[in-house]
Amino acid sequence: MPDRHFANHGGFLRRITPGMVVVCFALVMTACILGVVVWKALEAKSAALARGATDIQNLAHSLAEHAGHTIQAADIAMSGMVDLLKYRNPAPGRFNKYLADTAAALPQIREIGVLDSEGNWRYSSLPETPRYNNADQSYFAYHRDSADWALRISEPIQSRLTGRPTILLSKRVSKEDGSFGGVLTAAIESDYFSSFYRAFQLGPDGGISLLRNDGAVLSRWPFASQSTDLSRTDLFTKHLKANSAGYYKITSPFDGIVKYFGYEKTPQYPLVVTVAMSEEWVLSAWSMALRTDALVAGVLLCMIILLAALLSSQFNFRIRTERALRDSEQHYRLLANNIADVVILLNGHGTLRYVSHSVEQMLGVRPQDLVGKSCFEMVHAGDKEGVMAASARLNGSGAVSTTEFRICHADGSVVWVESNFKQASARDNPAEAEFVGVLRDITERKRMEDELTLLNRRLTQLAATDGLTGLTNRRTFDGFLAREYAACEEISVLLFDIDNFKGYNDSYGHQAGDRCLQAVAKAIGDASSNTPGLCARYGGEEFAVVLPNTSEDDALKAAESIRLTVRALGLPNTAATRGFVTISAGIATRTRSTPGEAALVGEADVALYEAKRLGRNRSFVYSSPDLRYVEAGSIQHDPELTFDERKLAH
Repeated sequence: MPDRHFANHGGFLRRITPGMVVVCFALVMTACILGVVVWKALEAKSAALARGATDIQNLAHSLAEHAGHTIQAADIAMSGMVDLLKYRNPAPGRFNKYLADTAAALPQIREIGVLDSEGNWRYSSLPETPRYNNADQSYFAYHRDSADWALRISEPIQSRLTGRPTILLSKRVSKEDGSFGGVLTAAIESDYFSSFYRAFQLGPDGGISLLRNDGAVLSRWPFASQSTDLSRTDLFTKHLKANSAGYYKITSPFDGIVKYFGYEKTPQYPLVVTVAMSEEWVLSAWSMALRTDALVAGVLLCMIILLAALLSSQFNFRIRTERALRDSEQHYRLLANNIADVVILLNGHGTLRYVSHSVEQMLGVRPQDLVGKSCFEMVHAGDKEGVMAASARLNGSGAVSTTEFRICHADGSVVWVESNFKQASARDNPAEAEFVGVLRDITERKRMEDELTLLNRRLTQLAATDGLTGLTNRRTFDGFLAREYAACEEISVLLFDIDNFKGYNDSYGHQAGDRCLQAVAKAIGDASSNTPGLCARYGGEEFAVVLPNTSEDDALKAAESIRLTVRALGLPNTAATRGFVTISAGIATRTRSTPGEAALVGEADVALYEAKRLGRNRSFVYSSPDLRYVEAGSIQHDPELTFDERKLAH
């Protein structure tokens, strides 16, 4: 029986011819190579689409922030102008210069103008005020018939001044009684946005659009000559209703090309920014890699066919197989050593067992200098804890962990890398496990992210600060007062106004007036720097200080300190009776009868008016029925009185 069994087994082996072995080997190897190529192609395509989606959504978010801040900067400036025109009727020469200075300070604005209630030009930032009438324009009719004070953003219109497509920002100007007083306009050329969008590389069929929330196209790059109504597209009928930001695949309404499309709506204004890249462009790098993989696979398949043809016997089969394995190993090592990313192999202790040659280009060191060392020696000291935490997540075969950290270059510079670690093999003994890592240089991406963050922080700071004095602006002041009023049982508001400032401007000029405003603002800021409150430019030559948790007496002392500090500057003012720049102060402190923060500011304004009426250069407290104030004469000519006695002397 044993002899028969071995005889049958030997006969079976003899029936397996070298040709059958060669054919089976060739089929198996072909299936493996094609499977690897297909698997890699599908994985790489998914990764490319995921990266494209992330890039498109990030760009859409950044451009939405840019559009919002662009409009917000103009909105803030226009709001102050509307408030000024509601209560005052400034001289054309002076206000035209103010409009010109504002337009020059905001690069996105080409011109600013004010129309009266009949549609005629009242003020303009242009060297010469236009003489035509704009009462026939849709934006003028809108503000005339609607009491809405919000900013209106028009569709692109043909400018009567330049003939170019223009986006017009407009706000209603109301009189003190609430009636229609005209329209304030600011013109932004459509090319302002398209010129900015032109800097981004989106491929030959990519595009960026700035839309209004009703589907009107405000600006697009590249420029589309035909007028396209987008209000009935899926973006406005479905996607924007569901989410303010998103990403999906569309057929472009502009050129009919299939594209990947990202959008985001700005939170403050009715604007939508869209970014589109063609599918061909998103997958261009993947297509090139796929062609390379197909070429490599074709080469390997040709080698297998050639090897099969040369295997005429079992002996030759073994020789050719070993040679093919060596050639295959050389090709894979060639790929590992020549890709831009660094491939590393580590054991369970984190010791480097293999480092690809691309590390020389990334870090300036040779692979053999790193093999045998701990991988944590390469990591920047500040990032070691995060890398160790990422490595702790590799707790099973096939587990993947991704993290970003810094590595020191041989020349002393810092290189940011993105690492993807995968546990290649599991062992009963964790120290015997093997891990494969791929390191990618992301230093340039980090630099661009830092620049974008810095730009956004700067734009936020500019939106909250008065450009002339450096103090916080009216919008920031109102927000701070509302928060502190809700949080504090006791709070005081001080309002200051420069005495005879119009005469100062007429005597010394507007540039000297600006320097005077800056000097007074610095004195107010310095005097209140050690307080828990906030000082701001309230408007024109008026300044305001909010003092949380401050009683009326302490607020009066603070106001007097600021007033005397400004007087001590010794700035000459021939238009003032005293011959120097002085300020008047109105003080109001919250009481149980105060209905809200707006009323508190109003009480301080009433007190300021009373200080002005009584001769200026003095502080007046709203709660004093017997004209409780402090003036310069009572302090200078009666040194025997204490501060509290002088305060009550009147």
